[in-house]
Amino acid sequence: MTTDPDGVPTQGAAPRLVARTVALEPGVADSLLDLLPADSPVTWLRRGEGLVGWGEAAVVRTRGAERFADADTWWSEVVARAVVRDEVGLPGTGLVAFGSFAFADAPGDSVLVVPAVLVGRRGDRAWVTTVGHDLDHLPSTLHPAEPAACPGQVTYADGALDGEQWMSAVADAVARIEQGEVEKVVLARDLVATTERPVDVRWPLRRLATSYPTTWTFHVDGLLGATPEMLVRRERGLVTSRVLAGTIRRTGDDRRDAELAGALARSSKDLEEHEYAVRSVADALGPHCSSMNVPDAPFVLHLPNVMHLASDVAGVVADPSAASSLRLAESLHPSAAVGGTPTADAVAVIGEVEKMDRGRYAGPVGWIDAGGDGEWGIALRSAAVSGHTVRLFAGCGIVAGSDPAAELAESQAKLVPMRDALGS
Repeated sequence: MTTDPDGVPTQGAAPRLVARTVALEPGVADSLLDLLPADSPVTWLRRGEGLVGWGEAAVVRTRGAERFADADTWWSEVVARAVVRDEVGLPGTGLVAFGSFAFADAPGDSVLVVPAVLVGRRGDRAWVTTVGHDLDHLPSTLHPAEPAACPGQVTYADGALDGEQWMSAVADAVARIEQGEVEKVVLARDLVATTERPVDVRWPLRRLATSYPTTWTFHVDGLLGATPEMLVRRERGLVTSRVLAGTIRRTGDDRRDAELAGALARSSKDLEEHEYAVRSVADALGPHCSSMNVPDAPFVLHLPNVMHLASDVAGVVADPSAASSLRLAESLHPSAAVGGTPTADAVAVIGEVEKMDRGRYAGPVGWIDAGGDGEWGIALRSAAVSGHTVRLFAGCGIVAGSDPAAELAESQAKLVPMRDALGS
């Protein structure tokens, strides 16, 4: 493994790994999080299904504009050198790597990690994959892990900008939109939490998975969250992407929420924002697909704290060997849902007015298997954890006519999942 001038590991020689996947007896993996220890945990869960892993059999860190390509090349080399015994043959079995990628070319680093142990569940089938350097010495037993401890009292402080400063940034973005610089720009803000005790990421992960079962609960290398947005899934030639843009906060009153959902579906501002996002996804996937289906109108996705306009874009990959799920994620990033429209101009505006290093927030997060299939979400409703410090993120799509106070309220609603997950 080589390092950059700052000593950060970068792409080097791919290791030779041995992986074995075997089926598990019914009941062993009914609760995947119960099996997850504190040793470098990785997760990708929705409705109790998905993947959890721990330990590190191999890891690579990449940076800059070629971060996706470098990681994809490294993964291809790892797969080519690996010996795999897969007795299950489902998506997520065999050799699998988890990844989390920086939003911007700079600053920030990205990571792709192969867990030493991975447990998965899909429907009524479950499996365990063990990875090492010697097939004869791979572990094969599973035990419930010690539960995570509560991080204790949590205090919050403003991040890069306080509320007033962030509303000024929104007003600046609206002015630029009205002047014709961009059509839409997505502005994010951060909130810094300090906890009484170091955070065991399994604590917030369990609370997120319980409270938001329809989202994808994830953790890779200190970045965790519950994202409602599937950037891209590639499975046996079929590509799908869920686009979310246009948001309204729920009240908790079913009748009032139904009225708000109807208003959201008719909102010209939100429909315009959503159209930009869908168009950016369709344009990015088009060159890789032999056919595509783009919905004519969105539906309203109901989450416990907010409602979104949502569309599912689907296509058939023309050449799977040239378009792994990771490379598809690269082609989609950043979409209008997290950057803006036109993308390059909007990202430039973000760099000027946001005053914040996003790190891996709003970047692709997910997993890839040896065949190139995988699932990559957008790291939203998320936080970066380091010891006692947790940096929470939220973003809003700004278009002509956006109201700074309303956008601040929307961002506060989007911070609720992570704030609740850290509490006792």
